[in-house]
Amino acid sequence: MDYFIIEVSEQEIKREREKARELRKTQWWKNRIARGSCHWCGGTFPAGELSMDHIVPVIRGGKSTRGNVVPCCKECNNKKKHMLPIEWEEYLKNNASG
Repeated sequence: MDYFIIEVSEQEIKREREKARELRKTQWWKNRIARGSCHWCGGTFPAGELSMDHIVPVIRGGKSTRGNVVPCCKECNNKKKHMLPIEWEEYLKNNASG
């Protein structure tokens, strides 16, 4: 599989992570996690078990904006890591049980 690589400086990563911390404090984010749904698997979880996942990861050039962050369960977040959505879909397709 060919991966889309983009150079992202440590400074840029640090800046986006700071923005993510600020976004987590907003009512918008609190409302998103209060729904209790993982964006990727659709599972239901207590708000405290959902983390913020960047659809396009910061390390791959993604930004900490409302349009690029979704609530995500720990299992999906750990598996998705730095994958882009197309890579994640491919991963799920290739690792589907059943």
